[in-house]
Amino acid sequence: MLQQYKNILAPIDGSKVTDTVLKKAIEVAKRNDTHLDILNVLEVNQFSDTYGGAVSGDVIYKLSEDVQKRLSELKKQAEDAGVKDVSVHVRFGNPKPVIATEFPKDHHNELIMIGSTGLNALERLMVGSVATYVSRNAICDVLVVKPEPETK
Repeated sequence: MLQQYKNILAPIDGSKVTDTVLKKAIEVAKRNDTHLDILNVLEVNQFSDTYGGAVSGDVIYKLSEDVQKRLSELKKQAEDAGVKDVSVHVRFGNPKPVIATEFPKDHHNELIMIGSTGLNALERLMVGSVATYVSRNAICDVLVVKPEPETK
């Protein structure tokens, strides 16, 4: 018997693999006739560390506004593709625990479809892959989505 998922989480970060994650999550949601949550986790600390100091509320507001706009576009894309029940979410915090446990616990997700990497090799070495953390610590099933091969 095939596994029937009733609630799927697709965390996205705007990296190259985002489109592939969303495309595959849409297909699984349609096949299962299920709810799809699209989530973007904003890690505000990364901006203050990168830019040396506290980030103003205006910058955070503008960033979250931009992300919300992009998520609305992704929601429309999923609906246009035939997913009947789609929600979009912005969370602030460390993406690892938010994606692996906090969000799925709050929203009763049964499957997380996450991109294999949004980081370059040095960043993965320094901070570790979110996908690796999620696959090891998630409270539900995880499907790691590989980027599509680039065509030349």
